[in-house]
Amino acid sequence: MEMVKIGTRNFMFSEPWGGGEPYDLNIGLILGNVHNFLIDTGRGSGSVAPVVDFLAGDEKPLIVVNTHADWDHHWGNHVFADCAIIAHESCREILAECWEEQFERLQDKADGEVVKCLPNVTFTDRMDFHEDGVSLIYTPGHTPTCISVYDSVDKVLYAGDNIGDTDDAIIPEIHTDKATFSRLIETYRQFDFEICISGHNKPQGKEVVEKMAKALELS
Repeated sequence: MEMVKIGTRNFMFSEPWGGGEPYDLNIGLILGNVHNFLIDTGRGSGSVAPVVDFLAGDEKPLIVVNTHADWDHHWGNHVFADCAIIAHESCREILAECWEEQFERLQDKADGEVVKCLPNVTFTDRMDFHEDGVSLIYTPGHTPTCISVYDSVDKVLYAGDNIGDTDDAIIPEIHTDKATFSRLIETYRQFDFEICISGHNKPQGKEVVEKMAKALELS
């Protein structure tokens, strides 16, 4: 797994997806003033092992964030079962219903151990950690469960799978509707970010928002 430092306190851990797919699986980390924030936990304990090693000796509380309910973003939750694991309320509801079915169907894609571990903290619209300069915002787009994480210090936006997996497919599969995704683009326009980290694509600049807008118009 490759680690890339972004700004002064953001890190992207990236592993090749495998199976010939032209994209990676990205996990984000923000080293906050009071808390550290882990954005998604990948395909199991193997996905987050480099993060655990990196944080060894750091005594700040860790907050885990699940950006949405797709399996490859939460199968490593159990490694952090003693931490706050935050997701949108709809994400937790869906995971409570379909975790076992997802794992039975896709367990061959696991990386290391996978144990059912649901988010233990949920929110509706927004959750702010002012002392850390970090905000969690409900941003449905790719799915109705999606949230984004914004670091106002480094001006980094974590978009989960609301950004497509490759530059040629900058709009992801939309499991909401075109109107909802259009509102998502408008929301992203309002954020003062310089770098956008997504679940699978390489880091993007603010121009990704207009690329998405153009692609959505053509879709």
